[in-house]
This record gives sequence, C-alpha cells and structure tokens, in this order.
Amino acid sequence: MAINVVCPGCRSRFAVSEKFAGKTGPCPKCKQPIAIPTPAAKDVVVHEPEPAQPTAPGAAPVTIPFRRVETRVSGLTWTLVVAGAVATMVVAWATGRAWRPATPPDWMLAAGGFLVAIPCVALGYAAIRDRELEAYQGRSLALRVLICSAVYAALWLAKGVLPAESTAEMWQWIYLGPLFAFPGVLAAYAAFDFDWGPASVHFSFYVIVTAFLRWLAGVPPL
Repeated sequence: MAINVVCPGCRSRFAVSEKFAGKTGPCPKCKQPIAIPTPAAKDVVVHEPEPAQPTAPGAAPVTIPFRRVETRVSGLTWTLVVAGAVATMVVAWATGRAWRPATPPDWMLAAGGFLVAIPCVALGYAAIRDRELEAYQGRSLALRVLICSAVYAALWLAKGVLPAESTAEMWQWIYLGPLFAFPGVLAAYAAFDFDWGPASVHFSFYVIVTAFLRWLAGVPPL
C-alpha cells in the first residue's frame, strides 16, 4: 500500500511505500526533509506558513530566503595549481637523478608522499564533494585534509617496509591491493562524508599522482 506525500518545499506529490511510514527522508527533487505519515492518514497536506508577525507597530514582516553560495575557483588559483604540479614533477625527476643508481630512502619517499598528499586531498575534495552539502572550510577543512593526507602517506610508508620480493610483480597486488586500498578509502569516507564510490575515486587520484611521481624519480610505481 502506497502513502501519498506532498513535499513542503517544492510541492511535488508522489507516493512512497508504507514501509517508510513514520520515518523522515529527503524529497527526490528538492532534498527537503519530509515526514512520512502512518498508513492511517491518506494524504499529507502542507499549508503555507503563517506570515511573520511584525516586531513593531506598523513594521512589515521580513522574509529573507537563504541563498546558496557557490565557491568559484579563480584563474590565479588554477595558475598556481598548474605551476605547483610542474614544479613537483621537476623535483621528483631531479631527486631520482641525484640518488642514482640507488633509490631515495623510504622515509624521504614517505615525506614526499605526505607533502604531495596535501594538495591532492584538498583538490580531490573540491572536485568531487557533494554540492548539496555545505562545504568544509577553514580550520575544519585543514584538519580533515591533514588527517587524510597522513593516512595516505602512511600507506606508502607501510608499503616500503614490506620485503621487496612481495611487491616485485604486478599480480601480487591482486592480494595486497585491497589491504592498502581499504584504509585509504575509509580515511576519505570518514574525513569528508563521502559515499564509498567518491571515496574510492579520491584515494585513487592520490595513488595515480604519487605512482606517476615515483616513476619520474626512477622508483617502482607500486
């Protein structure tokens, strides 16, 4: 048995299954929360809110809608991002040449992985965050970026302490990959309120960037 519901925000009328009776969920169109009635009620009719009472004699009621503010990235920001990416690739290439024929020590690779993680995590969040949710900003965003970056870099450090023969062949990552991917995806999931899909994309973006930089430095990408 379906329950007829009218959204209080966009006035859309639709039917939901009775198993959702008594629960609250978002409108499929405008995302405003809707309280689903019990099957005893046939329709939910939402009335217009009463006008706000004036605060002083003769004063008119003031109704100011909330305005959604979109964050736009300036051209200067994009220029700095591109310049930083080019500089990072040059540093990775130069570092690899400086250490040849040996490879940079694991602690240096982990430190570089952390420094690279910070812009990757921040840019990844800005690119794939849910636009229906308020964006993290300021101190809250910085703390989440640092925590997520530390987890990502720690995974590279953990990979570095494994015996070289356990990661020498690509087929070995069929078994090792999930052990490293799950903590990384979980970090993005917890830090930025992502779903599992976007969290996987976020972590994969970091892995692709760092694997490419490792290749430039003459280090095995994985």
